[in-house]
Amino acid sequence: MQAQLETLSQLERRLDIAIPAADIESAVEARLKRVARTAKIQGFRPGKAPMKMVAASYGLQVREEVLGEQVQTAFAKAVQEQKLRVAGYPRFEGKPAQGESFAFAATFEIYPEVVVGDLSDKALDRPVLTVTDVEVEKTIEILRKQRTKFDRVERAAQKGDRVIVDFKGTIDGVAFQGGSSDNYAFMAGEGQMLPEFDSAVVGMKEGETKTFDLVFPEDYQGKEVAGKTAQFTVVVKNVAGATLPAVDADFSKAMGIEDGDVSKLQAEIRKNVEREVKRRLTARAKETVMQALLDVTPIDVPKSLIGVEIERLADQAREEMKQRGFDPKNMPLPPDLFEEQAKRRVSLGLILAEVVRANGLEAKPEQVKAIVAEFAESYEHPEEVVKWYYASRDRLEGPESLALEDNVVEFVFAKAKTVEKQLSFDELMGQQQAA
Repeated sequence: MQAQLETLSQLERRLDIAIPAADIESAVEARLKRVARTAKIQGFRPGKAPMKMVAASYGLQVREEVLGEQVQTAFAKAVQEQKLRVAGYPRFEGKPAQGESFAFAATFEIYPEVVVGDLSDKALDRPVLTVTDVEVEKTIEILRKQRTKFDRVERAAQKGDRVIVDFKGTIDGVAFQGGSSDNYAFMAGEGQMLPEFDSAVVGMKEGETKTFDLVFPEDYQGKEVAGKTAQFTVVVKNVAGATLPAVDADFSKAMGIEDGDVSKLQAEIRKNVEREVKRRLTARAKETVMQALLDVTPIDVPKSLIGVEIERLADQAREEMKQRGFDPKNMPLPPDLFEEQAKRRVSLGLILAEVVRANGLEAKPEQVKAIVAEFAESYEHPEEVVKWYYASRDRLEGPESLALEDNVVEFVFAKAKTVEKQLSFDELMGQQQAA
């Protein structure tokens, strides 16, 4: 076998390979002999047909099989000899015969050489937050609000009341799309409506009618009314005051504490809040580290790997559509929709692999065990969950990946100029600060 390597670009290579025709013919002849042992040819018992007839019936198929195998074997050998790391799938092309040889070309990409940049001058913020009684009480308050009861009141609407209204809006006397509704419910003074609308309704009683002007903001999402002045007429149909449940035994039982012990409820909520806070802090820290690695490590990414990742992301999106009741066939997903995300994911995969390899950051068994235990503790029977994970090697891949990422995060923060950044509970949980 002869092989000649050509560099086409930074990552693209081409191998021109020639396989001696004698090797191919020998392999074809050997396979035809094996086929002849069981070949079914009319007029002959299996294994008794003349080789010429076997070759006439099976020769073309056998030759194609042998050529395919010979090409794959020759390519693998050439790649090994040249010490190449092939990325993705090669593209094979036949070439005109060269004397006593069968010639073909294989075009492919190789993995890039990854040189992780210097992290020592990189300034990184590491988010931190300690859960206190304040965060626990905030969470309990959220749970109370989720179970709010509304009772009709005869007084004027106040902030926090649920009001039900009919309204109709016009601009220059003409109704506009979305400007009218009947039996529309919203929380007064909670920012669910535009400020002028909210202000007009607060102070109104059931059965009252009011007409007022409202100026839509210039950046209002409804472009056809943005910046324009509308006149609204509102009729209040119902005003209901909010009553939050007391934090007592009944509330605790409703939250899953069988004996209604409020202290047990608080302890359970603290545990859940701490778990969620840790999850979100970890996610933010990982995002910070991943971006830092991308910033300091320029890398050429094989197009073939990006293509594979694009298809994987598209398949994932189609599956999500199905779960939401949409037909993916009616919603085409162009590849460029996923290209940037795919490139980022492939780049990070290559960089992380090099960081792990170069610094011995592989996941340790005790780390994986701790992560599995953490997964399991939120279930009713955690020991069964642990058994499930360890019953199959494939199931441990997820926890192992998380442990590996944790190792990379700690490594990068240790290398960089890291400063702890104290976050508020509302900021971490994605809630707005109270005014």
